[in-house]
Amino acid sequence: MNQTAILNRPTLEEALEEWKKILAERGFAIDIIWIFQENLCIEKQRTEQGGFRFGFQTRFTPPPEGALEVAYDHFSETDAPIVFYRLGKSFDKSVCTLLCDRWFENKSAAQGFLRRDDWKTSFHPGQKDDIEEISELARWVRRVRRDRTFHDLDFCMSLATIDEIKVYGRALAPYERFAEAMLKRLRRLLGRPA
Repeated sequence: MNQTAILNRPTLEEALEEWKKILAERGFAIDIIWIFQENLCIEKQRTEQGGFRFGFQTRFTPPPEGALEVAYDHFSETDAPIVFYRLGKSFDKSVCTLLCDRWFENKSAAQGFLRRDDWKTSFHPGQKDDIEEISELARWVRRVRRDRTFHDLDFCMSLATIDEIKVYGRALAPYERFAEAMLKRLRRLLGRPA
């Protein structure tokens, strides 16, 4: 039996209503900027403690219209927990992302996750922290992509996957992505449009 059929996932509208209620109860903005993997800007922090600081950008890789719906629908097809995750505040809006993976199955209120086990969904409202919107291309290009500790945000959907779902109706397998990239290169070499 398909386990996802047993899940009582809410509609996106129902989940968003619950998410905004949680945000409002904590005094956070209910106007939301939704971001995805390419929108994250992780930079090395220049302090004695070192570490990393999280920012975001929507200028260089803006999410397409309907990206949240595509991500939610795709994640709802799995039996892994879905997480509504707030990174912070920017311009009086909550900066949020949608996450999904079995990694979140044992996350609890002690770690900031408010669980709705009947929906197999969690909500992570975060702190009152501000998060910087990066508008300098050089900073975004130099963002940290490797050599850092693993983080919850590593489970957000990429805009490339959203494009694949919109074009092909599903996320491509790694070998399919490789084949598509090779075809584009070959077309460029032959002088044909991609």
